[in-house]
Amino acid sequence: MKDKNQKKQELDALRAELEATRNLFVTSFNKLTVAQDFALRKAIKEVGGDYQVVKNTIAEKASEGLDHAPALKGLVGMNSVAWTQGDVVALAKTLTKYAKDNPAFTFKAGVVEGRVIDIKAVNELANLPSKEEIYAKLLWCIQAPAQQLVTVTNAVGRNLAVVVDQGVKENKFQA
Repeated sequence: MKDKNQKKQELDALRAELEATRNLFVTSFNKLTVAQDFALRKAIKEVGGDYQVVKNTIAEKASEGLDHAPALKGLVGMNSVAWTQGDVVALAKTLTKYAKDNPAFTFKAGVVEGRVIDIKAVNELANLPSKEEIYAKLLWCIQAPAQQLVTVTNAVGRNLAVVVDQGVKENKFQA
């Protein structure tokens, strides 16, 4: 059993992690095997996230005064927290996919950019395109008008050259 100092250190460490991030998901798990837990932790690490099983009272105390407090208040049962300082959509996709494969793993709440979201919003977030896809679409939208402008400007010169070439071939020009 942990003594008071160990619990205080655990609380301080969790508080520091919560202060450093604005995106987290509160999840519940029941009867996950060690292999399933290992696979979950590995998948979360691959997308740049962190995952920790938390004691309910420590999580509630660590979140006091933070944006995360409503999501971590009054937890019951076995709970864990997954958070990221990077791409929250990638983490949401990873957790949602894992939850579909393992029904024992469920969502309780989430906090995205400091706002508490519900389970429905977590699923909607997981269906968004990734950051890379959005950047690619934005870049295409920016480049498309420039590409069309170049095509149109080149077309004028090309069309004039074709007309002159046709005139020369058909001897339509008098010298």
